[in-house]
Amino acid sequence: MDTPTHTTSLPDDPALLRIEGPIATITLNRPAAFNSINLEIARKLEQLGAEVEANEDIRVLVIEGVGRAFSAGGDLQTIGAAAEADTIAPVVGELLKHYHAFIETIRRMPKIVLSSVHGSAAGAGMGLAFVADLCIAAEDARFTPAYAKIGVSPDGGSTVGIVGTVGTRRALQIFLAEDNFSAQQAQEWGLVAKVVPAAELKAATRQFAERLAQNPPSAIGGTKSLVYQATVTPTRQQLDAEEEKIIDAMHTDEFRVAVKKFTSKGK
Repeated sequence: MDTPTHTTSLPDDPALLRIEGPIATITLNRPAAFNSINLEIARKLEQLGAEVEANEDIRVLVIEGVGRAFSAGGDLQTIGAAAEADTIAPVVGELLKHYHAFIETIRRMPKIVLSSVHGSAAGAGMGLAFVADLCIAAEDARFTPAYAKIGVSPDGGSTVGIVGTVGTRRALQIFLAEDNFSAQQAQEWGLVAKVVPAAELKAATRQFAERLAQNPPSAIGGTKSLVYQATVTPTRQQLDAEEEKIIDAMHTDEFRVAVKKFTSKGK
């Protein structure tokens, strides 16, 4: 039986939401602008992120881009016009208010967020690829830090997603000394979980998402929250959090069924 598909977007929206069973997909939908981030898409992403977070049936969120690129990052036409008009602070501040709210939501939500990257992921687009919990990339994907070249520092969650994975020295190298790098290089650095042929990206993303969605919600939410707080939490406090999460999970039907199945194997 096919899984029912629900959409809550119009075809010309700057970002689209599709829900198929426990898997939601947000598609960046500005192909003519290489899915660059402007105020319109930032607001839409904030709205769609909140919808996904509130839906208890969703276990995995996939983020992808339509067209030739995953995302070219911040919309430089918008930002350039603001620079000319000397309105950078209000214009970029408003854009980042909504975009950063989306980033905060995907890091906070008790669901696994999987970015599916093809073509170019530059600037904030690279940041989005790696601020997701996991990333799968096509062999042709290229990651471009871009910030230093135009004289700015990273935004859009770029340091949030990268520093915790690669460490401070590698992060400085990426942001200040790498023009761009391949999916294979990103995988070696631990930023990409899987690299697949470009023609297989959609199918491989779906397979990966389905595997992740096999985990019960209590396992996904508890593991995600514990993993992210582990590096900044004192040992005793982290152990207390582990105790709280595992006891909560042990009260679920999924745990009772799984344990009964496991313990009956040896009989």
